[in-house]
Amino acid sequence: MKLDAIKAWFRQASFYAEEAYNAPYRSAIARAKREQDDLFMLLVFSEMMGVPNPASYYTLELQPLLLERFHDWHQRMGMEHSPLDQFRCC
Repeated sequence: MKLDAIKAWFRQASFYAEEAYNAPYRSAIARAKREQDDLFMLLVFSEMMGVPNPASYYTLELQPLLLERFHDWHQRMGMEHSPLDQFRCC
């Protein structure tokens, strides 16, 4: 019984120590992930914007899945309106 309580305390202490160690890096990790997601969105929708894409066969099936996030992406990239002529999201 007492051994289980000690294990639980160490587990909780380990969790808090890990959170304290990772706290300063959260914003940098989030920024890197956002930049990676932006590059991936550009790769997926590049063929529709007139940029040749060597992997268009593989990325074509991802477009319906990423269409929900497309509006946020093009605004974050500095485009006021959708760059796609056939797709109006704003």
